[in-house]
Amino acid sequence: MYVICSDLEGVFVPEVWINVANKTGIEELRLTTRDISDYDVLMKGRIKILRERGLTLKDIQDVIDTIQPLPGALDFIAWAKERTQLIVVSDTFIQFADPMMKKLGRPTIFCHTLVIDENNMIVDYKLRQKDPKRKTAEALQGMNYQVIGMGDSYNDINMLKQSEIGILFRPPDNVIKDYPQFPVVHDYDALKRILVKYIQK
Repeated sequence: MYVICSDLEGVFVPEVWINVANKTGIEELRLTTRDISDYDVLMKGRIKILRERGLTLKDIQDVIDTIQPLPGALDFIAWAKERTQLIVVSDTFIQFADPMMKKLGRPTIFCHTLVIDENNMIVDYKLRQKDPKRKTAEALQGMNYQVIGMGDSYNDINMLKQSEIGILFRPPDNVIKDYPQFPVVHDYDALKRILVKYIQK
């Protein structure tokens, strides 16, 4: 039996931090895992910027509340869930994820958590586990599932490598160049055409 493990941002919803950058005008917050492969470097840089600018968790959550699913995402999720199990495996945080999950029909999500101080400032983050996307795929394989991994960024690559089927969805050119072994799709219809080979109802 196949199970789909999918990234969240860039696949089903727009990138949270790019929306925060648009709202605040802080250009440095446009950097994502599409640009920086070391997640710890990326997150520590973001937290430093938020502290320097006095931006709280609520400020970020207010931006997230305005984010809508990408066109076609809801239909794709419904289509996939009719045929197999779908798990969102994301490097977002539970404090960010809830409004987005509600808009997506609440698929299962595995993600991380933020450390918040008494002033509602983000001071640190805690990973669910090290290399969490790959280990999620590995754990499911240990239960005799075959995994279809989907993502768009450097932080998805270990999951795609671990999966029986790895697919890049709307990745930037630099990720395509660095990982040419994975098929690339740019819309949900093309994604379905690959998936029906494995999960046709």
